[in-house]
Amino acid sequence: MNFLHMLTSSIIMILLISLLILVHEAGHFLAAKLVGIRVDKFGFGLPVGPTLFKRKVGETEILIHAFLLGGYVSFPDDEEDCDLAKDSPLRFSNKSVGQRALVISAGVICNIILAYVLIFMTGLLWRHLPDNTYTVRFERFASSAVESIKNSGIEKGDIIYSINGLKVDYPVAINKFFNMSKEFDGFVDEKIFTAKLDELKKLNPKLNENELIKEGTVIKLPEYKDETPVKLTFDNIVGLEKFKSDEIALTDSQRDLRDKINYSKTYKTEKAVSLKDLAMAVSDTKKPVSIVVKRGNEEIQLPDVYPNKDGLLGIEQSYSENYTQTKTLKQCVKSTCNYVNNTMWLMVYSLGKLFTGKIPMSEMNGIIAITKIGTEIIAYKGIFQGILLTAMISLNLALINILPIPALDGGHLLFLIIEKVTGKPVSKTFIEKLSNFFFYLLIALMILIVYNDIFAWITGKI
Repeated sequence: MNFLHMLTSSIIMILLISLLILVHEAGHFLAAKLVGIRVDKFGFGLPVGPTLFKRKVGETEILIHAFLLGGYVSFPDDEEDCDLAKDSPLRFSNKSVGQRALVISAGVICNIILAYVLIFMTGLLWRHLPDNTYTVRFERFASSAVESIKNSGIEKGDIIYSINGLKVDYPVAINKFFNMSKEFDGFVDEKIFTAKLDELKKLNPKLNENELIKEGTVIKLPEYKDETPVKLTFDNIVGLEKFKSDEIALTDSQRDLRDKINYSKTYKTEKAVSLKDLAMAVSDTKKPVSIVVKRGNEEIQLPDVYPNKDGLLGIEQSYSENYTQTKTLKQCVKSTCNYVNNTMWLMVYSLGKLFTGKIPMSEMNGIIAITKIGTEIIAYKGIFQGILLTAMISLNLALINILPIPALDGGHLLFLIIEKVTGKPVSKTFIEKLSNFFFYLLIALMILIVYNDIFAWITGKI
């Protein structure tokens, strides 16, 4: 991929993101004009740094600022020295609650409409839409393939349908299961440890649990058994929730002891150790991986397989994105609605995970990451995938803006709801102070997100 292609893709992605901001502010502008509110300024970009363009069009001043990532619409109420009378019908504050609510929510509405339009047009022109799942197929054994997978009966072209009971819709699921099921992973289930400790006591009745075993003592070891299979959820796979294991971690000395024992039936101690150390060492073995493949229309349960110490089975896979056909108008409308519904559900669900702390702040990304990812999507997957990403960002912009947070559209709507319920407007001074506080809070959040983006870029995470 040459530099010119990547540069062109970057410019296209930036223009697409700019379109979202322009549409959002245009929604506020058009709704204001519709209900008879004068619009003094229509700003594209944030008033930080130089102004690139300024022109008066009718009663509205159009401005384009150098810092393009943002936008605003200014009403007469925003200026203390406005020439309009306090009771002028052209003022925002003199309109009904319903009219003001329409103006405030119009940006969000336009972003949602734009998302529908972008997805629908993509479906019409592309003749299909992705359903956000993948099909993963087994291709061949690698030179490092373990015996258990070689003897499993898996065949070229088999679809890897499920692992440990979870349907495989994303290629990343396979590597996550294998890596977390590696042999000698350094973690053991407490129940298994307790059982092994009891077995060691029975096999070696002369040994005291609370005393160190002397160097040179021969210990009878219990039979080795598989550990509990790893259970991952959809949230773990797509990164909405970190996997939390309740297993106990082995100490460095216990890991060293485990490696020396290495499935032996007896062990002659090289230095003083405890029965508990031995129980931990012999409990850390292998975690079975249960794979169901799809061959034609048949689902086949393979015998359990066991990744090696590096978490690898030694297989090569291919994957392809799944699509729904949109060759007819009816198919296109249905697929567009499904695409929007699924996207919005995932966004709301992800937001809930963020607010409950299931997704750490360190994993939040913003405009830099979006632009980089979007650039690569356009460069490698084509403009239609880039447009679909833009539609998703438009929906995300709508969702974030409608949150009941002061300084966002949703916060202003919340104040209007309070006004409607109480019969009197919320104090303007209170709104300004609260909005300013949250505005600076949002700026701080933006700085954190930019830091996350840059760090992720430098470390190769994006």
